[in-house]
Amino acid sequence: MMRVFELRWNKSLWPRFNGSLNAAHRWGLPGAHCSACGATWSSSGHQYPAVDLSGLPDQDEFLKARPEPVAEFARLRERVRPLAPSTATLPPGTTFGPLVGTASGRFAAFSWLGDSLLLVRSDVQEGLQAEGVRGLMGCRTELRFRQQEPPSLLELQIEPCGRLHPDCLPPDSPPPCVTCGRVGLRLPEEPILDAATLPLDRDLFRVGNFATVIVGTERFMESVQRLSLEGISFRELPVR
Repeated sequence: MMRVFELRWNKSLWPRFNGSLNAAHRWGLPGAHCSACGATWSSSGHQYPAVDLSGLPDQDEFLKARPEPVAEFARLRERVRPLAPSTATLPPGTTFGPLVGTASGRFAAFSWLGDSLLLVRSDVQEGLQAEGVRGLMGCRTELRFRQQEPPSLLELQIEPCGRLHPDCLPPDSPPPCVTCGRVGLRLPEEPILDAATLPLDRDLFRVGNFATVIVGTERFMESVQRLSLEGISFRELPVR
């Protein structure tokens, strides 16, 4: 059975690594307001920094975060779908393009913006790939640093795949809204992954139905530990 681990920011490194970021992706899909279920919502964890929308004549429609009726959201989603990975579900709030903003302080091998956006130094990505870690996609950032010799930070495009096992979800979970697709569930305190849905071609991925959860394989964890890379703590997740 594959062993997998949830990745989290190792808060014990503060204040030795005190790097801070004030940044956001250049483009994004709006949130959705659904007249059927009454929810106004967007998802987190669906980030595609390698997807470039600059060639769209209407790219300005993807610059401002805002809610839109479901029909307008769906129209905009179809505009970007050909540019995104074929497996991307593109829910409301999906973001695209480089991370733009400011940065300061000292950064570990891995750095975080919030709880679900992971950055890596370029030399660290090269070291992990040399260790045989599969599927790492480091994307350029447009961060402005205050220090004279800033680190070279890449954002990892970590795509959702794999799912939570039904055993860790409430048996009376409501079905998705048939109009907007929203699922009104909280992440279980003790997630269990569905073994049949886990990817076999990569060592880093998000959980497909809870994309804020970033998962690494045993190969990824062992490579990070062997190279003494800082910035991540690991919690093993059960698999069924």
